[in-house]
Amino acid sequence: MPGPAGSHVSPVEPVPRGTRDVESERVLAAIGLVVLACACFATLDTATKVSTAVVPVMMGVWFRYTFQAVATAAVLLPTHGFSVLRTAHPKYHVLRGMLLLGSSVFAFLSLRYMPMAEFTSIVLVVPLVVTLLAATTLKEHVSPLRWGLTIGGFMGTLIVLRPGGDAFSWASLLPLGLVFTNAWFQVLTSKLAQTENPLTMNFYSGWVGALIASLALPFAWTTLPSWHWWALLCLMGLMGTVGHFIFILAFRRAPASTLTPYLYAQIAFAMLGGWLVFSRVPDLVSLVGIGLIAVCGAAGAWLTVKERRLPVEPAEH
Repeated sequence: MPGPAGSHVSPVEPVPRGTRDVESERVLAAIGLVVLACACFATLDTATKVSTAVVPVMMGVWFRYTFQAVATAAVLLPTHGFSVLRTAHPKYHVLRGMLLLGSSVFAFLSLRYMPMAEFTSIVLVVPLVVTLLAATTLKEHVSPLRWGLTIGGFMGTLIVLRPGGDAFSWASLLPLGLVFTNAWFQVLTSKLAQTENPLTMNFYSGWVGALIASLALPFAWTTLPSWHWWALLCLMGLMGTVGHFIFILAFRRAPASTLTPYLYAQIAFAMLGGWLVFSRVPDLVSLVGIGLIAVCGAAGAWLTVKERRLPVEPAEH
């Protein structure tokens, strides 16, 4: 097992069984948080697609961010006071909030016209773009094998999407906007999480989105037919708030290049949501693509264990 400052334990020197690798535990915790965040985002997407049948896009976006902003303020201000507003990078928080808002607008529009599976498949181009940005912008090391696994996951999404099929309508261009805005949002999140309080990041992302969306609200407001739709909007706000907070916590524990393969878990949750809510069952070709994505994700987990030489025993809670 590697020691501090690049030193190594002698092969003949026994390592105590109870020895814990704190860094390894942080990485495993980050992976678990990313998978949990993916489940929240898939739930958000499923609820969003249901809502687009009745709720105007900008009204849904406004409610999603207003819910996050009010809930975050109600929890953080009484316990942390105005110290949660302190930041050395206000411009980056505004930019991050704008990128997230742009991603949400593209997501709402895309889900209005596209099935869950096809939408999620295109969105999963984001991890590949994040890996590229992490290597070029954040100067993170990305091993050749990890590059291969990321590309393999991307190829799996193409199999699910099947270029030239019915999924490639004009609406297929909408998720490309989400890919661009969300990739930069994730890279900026990874960078800010190194110095900024995740509570502060969550606070600003919600309020920036809510304030900007409020400008368009008068042109989008409509009366909803029943309280069920308001409950659905509350679920969307809750999943968005919790998901992004968990996402920030994950990136405080591990770099973007390490966590990228696990973002592919969202397609499995999206497929589950599509089956449970819309009775849409993937066909054989789609299952092949999903299987490739799953294999690449599992191989990414194995590679993380191999590179960091994690202990076989699970980390203590």
